[in-house]
Amino acid sequence: MLFEKRLRDGIAAGTVTAALRRWRRPQVVPGGRYRTGEGMVEMLSVEPVTPARLRAADARAAGFPTIAAMLADVGPGEGTLYLLRFRRVDEPDPRAVLAASADLDEAARAEIDARLARLDRASPRGPWTAATLALIRDHPGVRAPDLAASVGRDTASFKLDVRKLKSLGLTESLPVGYRLSPRGRSYLNLPDEG
Repeated sequence: MLFEKRLRDGIAAGTVTAALRRWRRPQVVPGGRYRTGEGMVEMLSVEPVTPARLRAADARAAGFPTIAAMLADVGPGEGTLYLLRFRRVDEPDPRAVLAASADLDEAARAEIDARLARLDRASPRGPWTAATLALIRDHPGVRAPDLAASVGRDTASFKLDVRKLKSLGLTESLPVGYRLSPRGRSYLNLPDEG
């Protein structure tokens, strides 16, 4: 679950412990653990609410000075308002742990092969995983729009595909662009960057 950059420091400090979202159906569940962009949170509750049920304490817990500011941030639209309550969890992002694990045995390689093959089969554009890994290998730190344009893709779908590779621990995001993770380098039989 992504949070705006301005809220991430508060989440990391434990001062932001709530969020208001408008969804057609809940996108998180109580007890679930979610990445915030800079750490992990555990969802404590997911409650449908109306604006009249919100309290000033809810707004402050979500990092806003007033209920009006919190509602303005969500904006109008279709769907139900949900008040989410969560707590920061002091554990590493599982994707980062996976990305750092470069020791791949035959079973791990076979599992990655199978998952990449499934991604390729499910794509309306045809196979893309090997080409995208090679593109990131050859152009680390290059902006996603530039990488996407270099292969005739739109940025949004390209970034979505890279996130799929990241969920397998094969790539890492940089402040600008991407690079292969230690796991990705090992999968491609490349030397460690040291």
